[in-house]
Amino acid sequence: MKHTKQPYVIPFAGLKIGKHQFGFTLTETFFEEQGYQDISAAEVDVQLELDKKESMLIAQFVFAGEVTLPCDRCTDDMKQAIACENQVIYKFGHEESDDENLVVLHPDEHAIDVKDLMYELIIVSLPSKMVHPAGECNEEMMATLDAYLLQSEEDDDEDEDDDDDESPWSILKNLN
Repeated sequence: MKHTKQPYVIPFAGLKIGKHQFGFTLTETFFEEQGYQDISAAEVDVQLELDKKESMLIAQFVFAGEVTLPCDRCTDDMKQAIACENQVIYKFGHEESDDENLVVLHPDEHAIDVKDLMYELIIVSLPSKMVHPAGECNEEMMATLDAYLLQSEEDDDEDEDDDDDESPWSILKNLN
């Protein structure tokens, strides 16, 4: 079931008790609208099974697809697979919840917006460091990085030698 007016808003008030299926395809436009500019291309299919019960909704999200992001090492674009499942429980009530997998809905609510939740679940599923597999980084950029790292290490060695003579702690090295 796809919605066209507000594709990420699911009106649950008219749904019967039981399981309902929803599907979404998220592209780079979805991430741009959320303010995440690093993703240059995306195609992530989301299957949502919403189990409506008397006092709660149980949402089972299944994400599958890939996004294109810059490599943290060489800055060239790389493809990152997305494959994860998450369950979120929507409970009716007035109290706050500290549980990240429990969303409390006011009893007067009649629809849930899953846009922000899907965005958060995908971003959290990404690795903290995005790098190409070994040997796939841009060779020119890697050579430039190696040159700067080598120069930086030489500068550090020179600074340590200079610091040894001028440091107030250098006097203590001669005490035995």
